[in-house]
Amino acid sequence: MATGPSRTPLRLTLLRASSLQADIQDDMGAVIAAHRCHFEERIRSTFADSLDLDAATLHGHEQENRWDYLLGHAPSGEVIGVEPHSAKQDEISTVIAKRAAALVHLRSHLGDGKRVSKWLWVASGKVHFADTEKAKLRLDQNGIEFVGKAIGVRHLPATSASATPVAKKPPRKGRRR
Repeated sequence: MATGPSRTPLRLTLLRASSLQADIQDDMGAVIAAHRCHFEERIRSTFADSLDLDAATLHGHEQENRWDYLLGHAPSGEVIGVEPHSAKQDEISTVIAKRAAALVHLRSHLGDGKRVSKWLWVASGKVHFADTEKAKLRLDQNGIEFVGKAIGVRHLPATSASATPVAKKPPRKGRRR
């Protein structure tokens, strides 16, 4: 059965009445050409829909930090946030502030029990972190995964088809006395 545009992950995550619905585009249509290089080519087709959250929330928030993109990952049905941004030590606080602002803004747009499952920061240039472990810890504490220069399969939400089955141990036989 074909899934219509209204059944894509991002469209299903946002409330039907959300003003952001009108800005959702199919596939990676909302991701500007200059940022598509930050997605490995083999994963680009896995996104069913996308939203330029930065542009959609610009009006009234011109001087605030804004997260760049939300994308609906079709295989998992999950929504991820993607922020192409310079990867410098002094930008960590900015990226954290962008996610925090996005969470506040999205509160009135997300359906009940819906969420952005992953927040990914992809380097838009060279990586310049003085202390990588400290930077990673700070980002982890704020729910952000730094992915380096490109988003790959390993950064995407797990799908039921890709989940590794866990072998169950046979039941232990009791000792006879």
